Amino acid sequence: MAVRPQNLFDLARRLLSPEENERLRELEVKDAGTGYDAFGLSADHVALGMALTKPLYERYFRVISKGAENVPRQGPAILAGNHSGTLPFDAMMLWADCLRQLGRVARPVGDPFIASVPFIGTFFARGGMVGAARENVRALLEAGELVMIFPEGVPGIGKPFHERYHLTHWRVGHAALAIRHRAPVVPVAIVGAEEQMPQVAKLRRLGQLFGAPYVPLTLTPFPLPVRYRIHYGEPIALHDRFEPSDADDPKKVKAAAGIVRAAVEQLIETGLQERKGIFR
Repeated sequence: MAVRPQNLFDLARRLLSPEENERLRELEVKDAGTGYDAFGLSADHVALGMALTKPLYERYFRVISKGAENVPRQGPAILAGNHSGTLPFDAMMLWADCLRQLGRVARPVGDPFIASVPFIGTFFARGGMVGAARENVRALLEAGELVMIFPEGVPGIGKPFHERYHLTHWRVGHAALAIRHRAPVVPVAIVGAEEQMPQVAKLRRLGQLFGAPYVPLTLTPFPLPVRYRIHYGEPIALHDRFEPSDADDPKKVKAAAGIVRAAVEQLIETGLQERKGIFR
């Protein structure tokens, strides 16, 4: 007998606590009249995602969250953080943390190839992910959404183990968008993910078969149960430091992005100093 989607959604809500269900009921999903918002986000799928990430968040990665009070509870904002770990469990845990700590659905901006992955692409979209197009982010910010951006992109998630916690090339699009749309940028550091699944090789030709940059070859078949630490820094109002016209000036945008990068690096250092081991 086939499992009906509604049965899965009902089961997901039964797996969540009364407090978690209440938080889900308070979420603002801008339904376009089809049960989804304009980008495909569904309240039912958010509940399912929350249930699926719950054991990972609470018992496997045992996430410690600090500084969530720095994230605006409403209105447009950008979360900009480091990216790592071979597979995007860091994005999942940040998404889950925002739901629990803030009662907001963070909208991850994903690499275009993710949307083409069967089932996964659709499921991520139902949970809030959007493709990495400037117009998508513009529409979300104008709608007052919380946007999650990893300026390192795919190179960050695939950095070699010996470069862990060193930021790779830092893209600047988030800074231009923040200036143009007057959205504060909240720097985020995720400590723990770098050690979860060390890579030993990248199979690029195999990745091309799936439309991905590469398929990773790792030391472990599954992520290790490292302890995650998520640190949110104080919001950076780039729109108060730069003029709206500066969003079209490459030098000004690079300088603005550098401010965010420095804040993320400081938070990473704080997280590394606090921990006593990768599993503690």
